[in-house]
Amino acid sequence: MAAFEWNKLTTTDKVISVTALIALIGLFLPWYGFSSPLYSASVSGFSTSYGWLGALLIVAAGVYLVLLRSGSNMPKTSYGPGVLVLGASALGALIVIIRWLTVPKGSYSGLSSFTYGPRIGMYIVLIAGVVQTFFALRLFRSTGEAVPWANKSSS
Repeated sequence: MAAFEWNKLTTTDKVISVTALIALIGLFLPWYGFSSPLYSASVSGFSTSYGWLGALLIVAAGVYLVLLRSGSNMPKTSYGPGVLVLGASALGALIVIIRWLTVPKGSYSGLSSFTYGPRIGMYIVLIAGVVQTFFALRLFRSTGEAVPWANKSSS
């Protein structure tokens, strides 16, 4: 196994890796909460139904790429790193977006005002997932790999 050198990674690889780390940190921050003048409560990404799965896919895409670039003995797959990283990033971001859209949100400004809805952790992971997906698409395009469902011509 070769030694890992951060400087040898491309800018695309670095962005994918950093967004994975940001998503991991975001999992531990508040994703959903309630607040009023007298009381506030929140839950982390691990307690928001299926949202954690999307965040873990975003993290897994970055970890896979770092392990691959560091020369680790990775299992051979029929698809290249561009397809795998893009697939995990896009699916992870989609799951987080769906969770963000379906989480209850609202506020009341009466005698006892309160708000409830998404919190900072969900927004951080959402942004990290979208940015990672964009850069994973750049990685996919730069590798020249074919999409898995592309019809291979038989000559």
